[in-house]
Amino acid sequence: MKEDMNLDFLKRLAKGIVQHFGNDCEVVIHDLKAENLQNTIIGIENGRVTNRKIGDGASHIVIEALNNAKHDSKDSLGYLTKTHDGRTLKSSSIYIRDENNEPTGIFCINYDITQLTIAENSIKSLLNHQEESTEVEKIPRNVNDLLDDLIDQSVKVIGKPLALMNKEDKIKAIQFLNEAGAFLITKSGDKISEYFGISKFSIYNYIK
Repeated sequence: MKEDMNLDFLKRLAKGIVQHFGNDCEVVIHDLKAENLQNTIIGIENGRVTNRKIGDGASHIVIEALNNAKHDSKDSLGYLTKTHDGRTLKSSSIYIRDENNEPTGIFCINYDITQLTIAENSIKSLLNHQEESTEVEKIPRNVNDLLDDLIDQSVKVIGKPLALMNKEDKIKAIQFLNEAGAFLITKSGDKISEYFGISKFSIYNYIK
């Protein structure tokens, strides 16, 4: 983001939100114009919630924004995410746009609702009320974690372990990773080819 005044306001806003909601709230500012996906975080308050800091890398929503048509990117409010140590967060991601309506950054709010969820489940248990649990995405600590998460998702999409996958299954997995933006991550081809036991040349063919 080029406008220092806007960035200063966003950082002050982030600090105000965290001060208002307390230690369980984190606010992160991602720069979509960053040259390196490993360094998209340009502002963060209370980073202990997800164990991140300024200079750390992209999350799932950053990859989605860069991989999709930018004008089609929409704010996401009140969705659930998980940290790598299993805590549940209520998250909102709001796009920062320039005068041409192009997204230049993302303003993210993450609130740790783990203790509230535990209390809620206890109350539901007393009331004999049950809900089916749904899987939510994890917030990666860095781009390597993000790539690992995307690979795990590709395996779940196929519905069978790697050892049982045939060529058609691997093609579908690679195409899923391509659509998810995995290949935007530096040197992702090396890791993905090693994981699936195929050559980088095969990956390019599978994508086509």
